[in-house]
Parts: sequence; C-alpha cells; structure tokens
Amino acid sequence: MPRLTFRPLSPLGRLGWLRASLGALLGILVTGFVTRWIEGDSSMLPWLIAPMGASSVLLFAVPASPMARPWPVLGGNTISALVAIACLPLSDDPAIVAAIAIAAAIGAMSALRCLHPPGGAVAATVALGGPAVAAFGWSFAFLPVMVNTAILVAAAWVFNNLTGHRYPHAATPAEPVPLATGFDLTEDDIEEIIKNYDEVLDIGRDDLIRLIRIVEAQGRKGDRFESGSGI
Repeated sequence: MPRLTFRPLSPLGRLGWLRASLGALLGILVTGFVTRWIEGDSSMLPWLIAPMGASSVLLFAVPASPMARPWPVLGGNTISALVAIACLPLSDDPAIVAAIAIAAAIGAMSALRCLHPPGGAVAATVALGGPAVAAFGWSFAFLPVMVNTAILVAAAWVFNNLTGHRYPHAATPAEPVPLATGFDLTEDDIEEIIKNYDEVLDIGRDDLIRLIRIVEAQGRKGDRFESGSGI
C-alpha cells in the first residue's frame, strides 16, 4: 500500500506570493468595477461571479500554466457557461443539472482545446443559480461571464508583463548542452533548479524527476523514442 506523502508545490520564486496576491487584488478590483460600470444601475445581474477567483489564481500565481493562456481562460469559462445553460432544461434537480453540466463542460473544453479548471465552477454556478440565472438565458454566458473573463485576462496581461512575467507565457529557448560523461542530476540539483526557475510549474516534483530520468536514459541509448517503449 503506497504511503501518503505531502510535498510542496513548486515555489513562487522571490516574493512571488506577494506578486500573485497583489495581481489578484488588482485584477478582481478592475474586473468588478468595470463590469459593474458596464451593467449600469442593474442590480438583478451579478456583476462578478465567484469562479473569477479561481481563474485569478491561475492567471496571477501560475501564469506559465497552459491552462492560464488567454484562449483556455476565455474560451473555457464562456463555453462552460453556454454548455451549462443548454443543460438547464434536462432536470428540475439542480444537483443532477450540475453534474451533467460539469461533465459536458469538461468534454467541450477538451474538444476545443481550452481546458480551464474554473470552467467547471462556471458550469456549477449556472446550474445552481436557480431562476435568477435561468431568467437571463444565453446572455448570462456573455455578461457577466465572458465580460468578467475578458477583463481579468486583460488585467493579467498588463500586470504580469509589468512585473517581469511574460504573458502569454513563452519559455525562453535553451541551447542543448551535452551532459558530461558519467554526470547525473541529483534530486538536490533538480530542487535547486526548480527553486531558481521563478515560475510555478503545474507538474509535480516527482513527475518532473521521472521525466528527467527518462530523458537521461534515452540520451544514453542514443536512439529515438519508439512507440510501445513503456514510457
């Protein structure tokens, strides 16, 4: 039976937690105020939906994640809302609608290459929103969902680039360097590399180490990967 172990995520870099927190603070403030201004005096339509909090974690704390790129964020949230609205007539039980909507949203986001975890929360918000959401029909997917998301992405683009984190993220090209004969990266070496990378990587430490070991082994073989290699 495997032992339960608790390992920390990749570090946020030098004061990265402060940068991410400040970015989320400003991003949500701008999103809320601008959307409220667009809606005018309307008090019936929510001007800021809860899943924006989840999107802000990815956009400001993990901007290097593929799930934090503009299309997954904007497309994932908006498409999930549209899918959930389409699921509303399927049942009078919100729990059933929520389950179907979230499952369908995952399928739609995957098919359209815009998988974004907060999209599941958007689908749940629609399914559990009751008559207040149902009354707005398809428009709910555009205002507030799409508008909220577009403003938040724009805020993330400005903030991340001003604070030295290129967004949309693009890894700096690295020239291949042949390993010295008999040299192997130790786990301490890998820990140090992750610590100094200054970006949160959405891959577990153990998985990253395993990938590195696979690459090292393949390099020693001197041939290309073949299908059925068991990797």
